[in-house]
Amino acid sequence: MSVQVVSAAAAAKVPEVDLKDLSPSEAEPQLGLSTAAVSAMAPPAGGGDPEAPAPAAERPPAPGPGSGPAAAALSPAAGKVPQASAMKRSDPHHQHQRHRDGGEALLSPDGTVTEAPRTVKKQIQFADQKQEFNKRPTKIGRRSLSRSISQSSTDSYSSAASYTDSSDDETSPRDKQQKNSKGSSDFCVKNIKQAEFGRREIEIAEQEMPALMALRKRAQGEKPLAGAKIVGCTHITAQTAVLMETLGALGAQCRWAACNIYSTLNEVAAALAESGFPVFAWKGESEDDFWWCIDRCVNVEGWQPNMILDDGGDLTHWIYKKYPNMFKKIKGIVEESVTGVHRLYQLSKAGKLCVPAMNVNDSVTKQKFDNLYCCRESILDGLKRTTDMMFGGKQVVVCGYGEVGKGCCAALKAMGSIVYVTEIDPICALQACMDGFRLVKLNEVIRQVDIVITCTGNKNVVTREHLDRMKNSCIVCNMGHSNTEIDVASLRTPELTWERVRSQVDHVIWPDGKRIVLLAEGRLLNLSCSTVPTFVLSITATTQALALIELYNAPEGRYKQDVYLLPKKMDEYVASLHLPTFDAHLTELTDEQAKYLGLNKNGPFKPNYYRY
Repeated sequence: MSVQVVSAAAAAKVPEVDLKDLSPSEAEPQLGLSTAAVSAMAPPAGGGDPEAPAPAAERPPAPGPGSGPAAAALSPAAGKVPQASAMKRSDPHHQHQRHRDGGEALLSPDGTVTEAPRTVKKQIQFADQKQEFNKRPTKIGRRSLSRSISQSSTDSYSSAASYTDSSDDETSPRDKQQKNSKGSSDFCVKNIKQAEFGRREIEIAEQEMPALMALRKRAQGEKPLAGAKIVGCTHITAQTAVLMETLGALGAQCRWAACNIYSTLNEVAAALAESGFPVFAWKGESEDDFWWCIDRCVNVEGWQPNMILDDGGDLTHWIYKKYPNMFKKIKGIVEESVTGVHRLYQLSKAGKLCVPAMNVNDSVTKQKFDNLYCCRESILDGLKRTTDMMFGGKQVVVCGYGEVGKGCCAALKAMGSIVYVTEIDPICALQACMDGFRLVKLNEVIRQVDIVITCTGNKNVVTREHLDRMKNSCIVCNMGHSNTEIDVASLRTPELTWERVRSQVDHVIWPDGKRIVLLAEGRLLNLSCSTVPTFVLSITATTQALALIELYNAPEGRYKQDVYLLPKKMDEYVASLHLPTFDAHLTELTDEQAKYLGLNKNGPFKPNYYRY
């Protein structure tokens, strides 16, 4: 970033910018591994560093130069720098006389008038800041910044576009006619011209996803997903884009929609569309837009999916509801979230699950890394970006002490917050107590806490009764996948006023003036309001890719119409791909040690019932 020095007067001219509670079966089926999955996990022939990211030539092509908007050069407004007054001298032989132009003159005893040295007050201003603020906002932009204070609740719900979005166009993407540089219009994104910026974000993410890049390098020669037609419904971020492009490099055709109306990165969606992926998603979709996008992915002439990658179960639900005959050709479902897994177990118990499904959420590499470590970092990021609050001394109640709850509690405790926990499971409850947290019922602390965080995967954890009893300015948010944990629907009543404060932040105001701060309208906080650590998502995405390879290549009859867990061997393999990032060196068992423990020297090292 370059630094420019401008005068105080020039700077002064800068304009101001105005499920039912259902547990998995105790005797869950375990996977074997297909030849293709084993091949994907084998080191490449010819040596070399298997963990090194794929060279640029092996990556999917980046969009052409014309795909992104050119940055307009903004020249600073020309203006005359006013001359500042000179420092007055203390010499009694000199008298001061002010010039007509406002400068200072020195009058010597002989009558000669000389101009005093002029010092110009200067301030440091960054070049990119100067360009940003010298760029006068358009009328639409000004309206979007000031529109919220007296707005009705209905308008507040619909104004979900990010304030940081560089586009001032309020036209729905569904009403636009857009084409990428190849002439294709089989996508629907906010603005295809943002593709160049999205491509840069994807390239950054690739550097923090070593396992996916290694998998792309190892398996793309064999194309283990050749012929696979994958329809996906996940968060559309730079990390997901790396997964999608890896699936494409392994031979799959993909069509994608977003599983959350607020988590899509518009520039990344544009980059994927520019690369030829049919993507239907943008940040701030309405509920109708959400289902329309899923339908556009599924219902397309001449193309039918044979694999499903889901996050939350909405895509699977839509196909069951609208296109049940498609399951005749679908080989399997890979599901990532707690909510989606619950739905799959419900279908299985009711005898309605007609294809094999893989439960990625309960794999060790997903639960212990994505759920725990990811949330431990992203909870603070999401709260800080939306509320600018200080955590020290704040009283927080975290509902649920699973892996997500553990991560949230650890982060807040480390920042000096006083943390309470609610829990229904006595084992998780005991863990919370042993970790130093006070176990309470929500009713006991609801009047005094400053922040309420839900992460249970359940529904109506925070009810209207709880919301009515909260203190003024209490912050309410959700870290679970589904938006059912907080009863937001009960707040959409005539006596309550909604004010949009900033993107994803609403004040809900009671008649007596009390207000609560609702984040992301009760949806997933970290992906709606901030970002998540790329490295952790590499672990989950690699697990998803291997699960897709296994299900797609499995011989007929290996998997029944049931929900399966990934084998320990696959979990261990995914973990091993990430160890070189830390320059970590595993200890190897000797033959004698392996025989003593009854283990294979190459793993798996733990039985299936082992809890990490």
